[in-house]
Amino acid sequence: MSGFLEELLGEKLVTGGGEEVDVHSLSARGISLLGLYFGCSLSAPCAQLSASLALKLWNKYRISNIPSLIFLDATSGKVVCRNGLLVIRDDPEGLEFPWGPKPFREVIAGPLLRNNGQSLESSSLEGSHVGVYFSAHWCPPCRSLTRVLVESYRKIKEAGQKFEIIFVSADRSEESFKQYFSEMPWLAVPYTDEARRSRLNRLYGIQGIPTLIVLDPQGEVITRQGRVEVLNDEDCREFPWHPKPVLELSDSNAVQLNEGPCLVLFVDSEDDGESEAAKQLIQPIAEKIIAKYKAKEEEAPLLFFVAGEDDMTDSLRDYTNLPEAAPLLTILDMSARAKYVMDVEEITPAIVEAFVNDFLAEKLKPEPI
Repeated sequence: MSGFLEELLGEKLVTGGGEEVDVHSLSARGISLLGLYFGCSLSAPCAQLSASLALKLWNKYRISNIPSLIFLDATSGKVVCRNGLLVIRDDPEGLEFPWGPKPFREVIAGPLLRNNGQSLESSSLEGSHVGVYFSAHWCPPCRSLTRVLVESYRKIKEAGQKFEIIFVSADRSEESFKQYFSEMPWLAVPYTDEARRSRLNRLYGIQGIPTLIVLDPQGEVITRQGRVEVLNDEDCREFPWHPKPVLELSDSNAVQLNEGPCLVLFVDSEDDGESEAAKQLIQPIAEKIIAKYKAKEEEAPLLFFVAGEDDMTDSLRDYTNLPEAAPLLTILDMSARAKYVMDVEEITPAIVEAFVNDFLAEKLKPEPI
């Protein structure tokens, strides 16, 4: 265990009083669960934490807002729970410790509602793909997505697919919930069942709304990016939206640039053929990285994009102060306000792989964004 902890945290930690603690000594304490608390403080102990280590942890666990608390299995390093703050709120006495993930079927168990007042048991979901929709009426992006999602839901059902959506409300009152739910043709967790709504938030580590998680009929996650998929595929031809190794950067998926480090290959063309060739160039290394981390039951540390020639790409170049050269191979880390640039005349698969491997080995020197 100590090897994993030292690789993750370094050799030393510091207490609130400024005292150093050997990470190696933690293994002797029989720790089974490790909590990582992401916050912000100007206090001396916080300032003493290595900036590079802190950045590594934020990137590794895709932390997008604070405060955040995640729990890890202290032996394997696997994420047990991404929404530890809800765990502490819901189970302050630790009766459910060690808070491991439960199957979707178990968490969702209970009655579900339609907006006409009809009640169905969650067992009715068996054999269906399921979209778990975290949303709220007070959130303008949620309302915009709901309008599109209603049409997507209709098209998928009309195509004969077994698909259901479950609305998990983040509304601030039952009245708002009812008003918003009246616009939806799918199911919802009852607003009064706060415990079940909270457990679903905990299960999927929801950090913001709107979020649409798409599950296969066995309850396993297909994609956490249902929002992006729905907006990019209005005809639902690619349902149930299995993730692609490489995405073409667009207005609808650009939000993913804020979720962690992203490799972006810029090509100076509006030609779909050139963009497709660029995707094929970086796809082998993307697939290799994704498979490597999937085998460890971890999320890949990089997302992969190809960016063509359009106003959104121009704005991204301006914001990150990138050279106008094309092709241009970059890794952008928006949360750390850092960029890594490979400006060469020709981008080859070998150059892409070396660039990615050097980044993952922390051999590249970041430039500020």
